[in-house]
Amino acid sequence: MNERITILLADDHALFREGLRHILGQEEGFTIVGEARSGHEAVDKAALLTPDVVLMDINMPEMNGIEATRKIRALQLPTRVIVLSIHDDEEYVRRALLAGADGYLLKEIDAQTLVSAVRAVHAGGAYLHPRLAGYVIAELRRLSLQERPARASSAPSPAERDSVLGERWERLTARERDILLLMAEGLSNGEIGKRLGISEKTVKNHLASIRIKLNISERTKLAIEALHYVRRVGESDAAGKT
Repeated sequence: MNERITILLADDHALFREGLRHILGQEEGFTIVGEARSGHEAVDKAALLTPDVVLMDINMPEMNGIEATRKIRALQLPTRVIVLSIHDDEEYVRRALLAGADGYLLKEIDAQTLVSAVRAVHAGGAYLHPRLAGYVIAELRRLSLQERPARASSAPSPAERDSVLGERWERLTARERDILLLMAEGLSNGEIGKRLGISEKTVKNHLASIRIKLNISERTKLAIEALHYVRRVGESDAAGKT
């Protein structure tokens, strides 16, 4: 029997919430414990009900879903948040993940993908829509292949100063970066091992090394901080070209 997962639906469209309720209500172990029509209501109900997972829309009255996600995170609840939106713009993805979202899906997904995302996030993983994950992966791979020019000054760059990763990020090996990219796609340790042709134990050993080098223990925070670092480096590079 599947483990029970409690879910809060946050979307200002009643018809869409009804569709989610119908899909998820048929899944063994899933229980819809509440619904919210605004960001404020989502925060209040998350605090009251402490659901395992919140499915969060972005465009809602009173408070948007990204701000609601940030406030839920500030409550330090065990609740996980998946943003479910029509927006496929990279900036929305950045903002949602930096606010603390554990996943980002587009509303075009099929029912099975939604179910898989809920289970993956509830289990402690991160989940990005495949089309959006491709952007993150491309940016991280570009970063991993790019030689950082030697700095004439010893003063820290904005990326090094503002990101908790800084120089520690550059200590990662090529294999460790590959594993981090696949983890950001929402793959489990076993799936990462199969993709790279290594054992699950080896994947776990690499992840242990990554956590030490980056000083980040939580799986989801690894993906979020990696995205934050990519954004900072991009800003720094753009400033250098002006």
